[in-house]
Amino acid sequence: MSGVDRLVIDGASPTPPYEQLKAALVEGVRAGTLVAGSRLPTVRSLADDLGIAPNTVARAYRELEADGFIETRGRNGSFVAPQGDATGRLAQEAAAAYAHRVRQLGVPAEDALRYVTAALRG
Repeated sequence: MSGVDRLVIDGASPTPPYEQLKAALVEGVRAGTLVAGSRLPTVRSLADDLGIAPNTVARAYRELEADGFIETRGRNGSFVAPQGDATGRLAQEAAAAYAHRVRQLGVPAEDALRYVTAALRG
């Protein structure tokens, strides 16, 4: 959740907090700091971290889900949704699954990237 860790809401801004949050999360997705499959903090947790009301975060999450940027998986939480065309979405899902598995195995990121690069060349 590194992309979420740096979120800041400006209380003095004329832009409502839920809009600031939405814009920051969309930018994180577009910039690649929030990748497909990344789990987002719970509404209550993010609200506490940002010092805003849980309903504000819930509204931002609902609107982002309606726009296709995140997906909610019931009690499992909210996740960054794959973006782009069908092929791109499938590739993002595969990348997220690979990243999850190599983390489980304790493989350093540099090694995991080297394995992917070699596989793509092979």
